[in-house]
Amino acid sequence: MTTCEANTFMGKPVTVDIPHNLGKEEAIRRLKNGFGQVRTSFGDKFAVLQDDWTDDHLDFQASLLGQKTNGKVDVADDHVHLEVELPWMLAMLADKAKALVKKQGQLMLEKPVKK
Repeated sequence: MTTCEANTFMGKPVTVDIPHNLGKEEAIRRLKNGFGQVRTSFGDKFAVLQDDWTDDHLDFQASLLGQKTNGKVDVADDHVHLEVELPWMLAMLADKAKALVKKQGQLMLEKPVKK
């Protein structure tokens, strides 16, 4: 197998930085709530299979259009850094996926607080 052929089957990392002014604790709370809602909002197209929080770090596994993927989120006081490893079949859609991930992340962080 040539290097070009091998790269065809490798995943593609997608990284997104989302600024916020919530502070770390509030951003974490909203993201935890948002990941819970993702499980019900996207049906069979996107599913969070596992999410493991350790302080301000999240490791997760998800299924996107039937393809499994892994990712991680690091929450800082003023931004969220997300990395997702897209399977090779979805790597072709990396730019669109990046825009979708950023939009969904912003929605999770900007959602008004329910009292």
